[in-house]
Formats: sequence, structure tokens, C-alpha cells
Amino acid sequence: MTLRSRAVIRPVPWRENRLLASLPEDELRSLETHLEHVPLRSGDALCEPGEPVTHVYFPTAGIVSIVLVSDSGTNAELAVIGRDGMVGLPALLGGHANIRAMVQVAGHAWRLPAAVARGAFAEARHFQLLSLRSFHAYAVQISQTAMCNLHHSVDQQLSRWLLMCLDRLEGDEIQMTHEFIASMLGVRRQGVTEAMQKLEKRRIIAHSRGRITVVDRKALEQWACECYGMVSKQIDGLLSGAVEARGKRLGRSP
Repeated sequence: MTLRSRAVIRPVPWRENRLLASLPEDELRSLETHLEHVPLRSGDALCEPGEPVTHVYFPTAGIVSIVLVSDSGTNAELAVIGRDGMVGLPALLGGHANIRAMVQVAGHAWRLPAAVARGAFAEARHFQLLSLRSFHAYAVQISQTAMCNLHHSVDQQLSRWLLMCLDRLEGDEIQMTHEFIASMLGVRRQGVTEAMQKLEKRRIIAHSRGRITVVDRKALEQWACECYGMVSKQIDGLLSGAVEARGKRLGRSP
């Protein structure tokens, strides 16, 4: 399934993407005429393994899952990206994707043609820096996800995953089936169901017909493993550094 074309609904301002918002005005002006608003519909694929990456996406709402697909067709989620990042990083290096970027939660994004993004990466210093920060944040997520999947329980993995999703959404509700979550975590569906039941029994979440509401976020953070805090801290540090740098350029505090 490929991404459908331009949105006919009101676009979410591109400044809602934290990376775009931290670019200096001169670099933004050079990119603005090339930015195209697109809707992100659940299940859309922004890139597929083995195919050239045609665009770089800057989500302003919703969540995109970066998924590794095996030859047998099984999936394993490597990272989640929302308004804190960009999707399509292989385009900056002129390569093909080795992963699937799939819309997990519907939303909006602004996209740049791959050629424009490569030009900005080569010539615009701050765009290049932000892109490298995104590479770093992406690598942090992948390495911590691998550690979590190897050493932590399904209960902890689920709690981490729910928190990562909440950080990229408005509100405290996530619409997701047990089957989809199991596919993303690379575990059995029954394991996800049992973990959900434990959280619900402790009144940490409420769950009904694919709708998960986090009732007690602090308790969910305590239930999660340290992987969530480690990833969030590093990503926030990378983005805060970018915002702070922009504030200094403008002569004010961020």
C-alpha cells in the first residue's frame, strides 16, 4: 500500500514538526516552496524494502513505525517516529530503503522530494546537523529496542511501547489491536493480551475494542523498563540542543 496524494483537508502547520521548527529562517525559506502537505492514513507505506526513497517526511501528527521485514514476511518494529523526527533518512544518502515505514496512527506530514532533501543535506549546515541528530536518535531507538526485546518481559516491552506512542500523540488514548501490537513487538498475541490484562487489573490502563486509554501514566512509567527513560532522555536531549542552538542564533533563550 502506498501513500495517497495531497490532502484535501486543512493541513497541520509544518512548524508542528520539531525538526522543521528548529531550522533557521533562511534555510526554511529555501525549503518552504518544496514542502507538500500529505495525509498519513493508517496502514499507508511511506517506503518499502528494496525501493528507492522518493521523499523525506516530517510528521506533524500521527505515528510512523519503522519496521524490519524478514524474507518470511514477519515484522519487527525498530523505532517509532512522530513530530519529533523525519522519515526517509536513506534518501539523504541516495540509497534504497531496507525497511518499511508504515503509518501506525493516522495524522499529517509535510514532505520534501528526495533530491531537494539531498541538496539541503549537502549545502545547508543546520539541516545537515538536524539530519545527523535524527540518524543518532534513530540508532538510539534501534539499539535500545533490541536490548529490550532480548532482556525484558512482554509486560515491560508493552509499557515502553505505549509510552513511546503517547509521547508522539495528543491525549492519553491509543487505538490499536492486540494483533498489531504483537506484530510490532515481535511477540505472541496471547502475550500482549495477558500483559494488557495485568495493566488493566492494576487500573493503569482501560481497554475496550481496540481503544487503549492510559489512566495512570506515572504507574505505567514505573511498570516499564529503563529502556523507555533512556531513549526519551537521549531524543529530548538531541532536540533540545537543536532548539537551544536556534534560540542563540536568534539572540534569545529557547
